[in-house]
Amino acid sequence: MIGTNTPLKTLAATTAKNFQKRSGKIASWIAAAPGRVNLIGEHTDYNDGFVFPMALERYTVIAAAPNGSNKIILTSSTAEGAATIDLSKPIKRGEPSWANYVKGVIVGFQRLGCKIPGFDAHIESTVPLGGGVSSSAALEVATATLLEAITKKKLTQVQKGLIAQKAEHEFALMPCGIMDQFISVMGKADHVLLLDCQTTKTKQVPMKSKSVAILVINTNVKHELTGSEYPDRRRQCEAAAKALGVKSLRSCTLADVNAAPSKLTNIEFRRARHVVTEIERTITAAKAFASGNWKLAGDLMYASHGSLRGDYEVSCPELDDVVEIAHGIGLKGGVYGCRMTGGGFGGCCVALVESSQVKAIAAKIAQAYKARTKITPSLFVSRPSQGATLIKG
Repeated sequence: MIGTNTPLKTLAATTAKNFQKRSGKIASWIAAAPGRVNLIGEHTDYNDGFVFPMALERYTVIAAAPNGSNKIILTSSTAEGAATIDLSKPIKRGEPSWANYVKGVIVGFQRLGCKIPGFDAHIESTVPLGGGVSSSAALEVATATLLEAITKKKLTQVQKGLIAQKAEHEFALMPCGIMDQFISVMGKADHVLLLDCQTTKTKQVPMKSKSVAILVINTNVKHELTGSEYPDRRRQCEAAAKALGVKSLRSCTLADVNAAPSKLTNIEFRRARHVVTEIERTITAAKAFASGNWKLAGDLMYASHGSLRGDYEVSCPELDDVVEIAHGIGLKGGVYGCRMTGGGFGGCCVALVESSQVKAIAAKIAQAYKARTKITPSLFVSRPSQGATLIKG
């Protein structure tokens, strides 16, 4: 019922083996970066707010070796064929789309004055694609970690996160905040990261208690939308901040928002209300995790989901089903809280549960969810894990 997490050492060995099969070369460098799950603090990062993500025990690994040319040849276990990047020409977006994340990071290193030689590379990943757990950031940060080794250009953690974020902006055309890339870089075992997206200051919050676990439930749906929902939400928040006379919604309180309905459209009012309340929930939740107040943490997760569903309108029936099922199991069944995580409209929910009951909880959620939706979910448990790492090179 619960999927296993492939140990990083095992995944790295598999990646190196498959790289050798495809390229005929022994890997000179192997780099890895994790996906993430955000425990609370959704759609606050691009509003200069706080987020509370943890790195997952699910990784993207890249094995590479020089090829003596001016081209980069990429293969991936999840894609047919190879992608070629010609380093003798300006690098531009294009097909295959998955290679754009790599291209963006390469351009970021070139802007730093790094001369990048040609190399062959192969990518393997256990981070679910399209599940709201940042498979794109894992690929970007793994690429940056690889390029640090290849070019001998050592970046600070903040530099690496910002290069990866810019790659997503320019080459994936997704105006994301800094959370996904920063946690993939900065993750620490047995800790959750409280990140201030306004100052980029971070605090590692211990989560060493083995009495609780993080259960990730992938709904295995991703609703086809126009593609503008995320940028639309960002523009709505920016419009609300402008109407309220502040640089970002981080500077507002709920009282400020409630006092200014005439300045805001109904949509802007609800978007702003979600952001300011979610920022407050995130700060409180970090304290609850630090003190082991799991009931409070869980209550805040439920409140977060309600706000994302009602005010921010980024949930979907399947995500709501999972949260409703988890809430029905309740404290007596070992569930403290549950909420959608990620951009929304499908993907994953995250639940805070008692470790001793995690198997029974997973079975109940999976059974009830399938009965409601006819869809089989994917579930896995993760402890907070280590961020980006160079395994070889």
